[in-house]
Amino acid sequence: MVGAPRVYVANSGGGVSPVSVIDTTTNTVTATVTVGAVPSGVAVSGSRAYVVNRGGNVSVIDTSTNTVIATVTVGNSPTGVALSDDASRAYVANRDSGNVSVIDTGTNTVIATVTVGPLPLSLGDFVGPGPVPVELQSFAIE
Repeated sequence: MVGAPRVYVANSGGGVSPVSVIDTTTNTVTATVTVGAVPSGVAVSGSRAYVVNRGGNVSVIDTSTNTVIATVTVGNSPTGVALSDDASRAYVANRDSGNVSVIDTGTNTVIATVTVGPLPLSLGDFVGPGPVPVELQSFAIE
């Protein structure tokens, strides 16, 4: 990312809601980006932000221009997104489909769909490997 560090926040107030871009040095909103219906999660890596929208897609934002450069169709009611360590894959938990969509971030296409249990949810980064920090160990599910 060029410039000040930024935070991307999904505003899921219903309908088409924007993503707010916050400059962390001034703690002010510096941009809003219109994405799909009811955004519910964001993962950022370098020049890209991936926003899951409950309407069944992922908006890909170019973080240097804060514009949507691609929209990727995934399963029903995506609830969270996480990136692989090298950011080559985005993993999207699709609540109402009971699966996870795997997106190739180089082509912005779904390359696999993995069936999981009913109503999968994602809160935060759910891609490993790596040790669980001591302060989070009591919350880890093994």
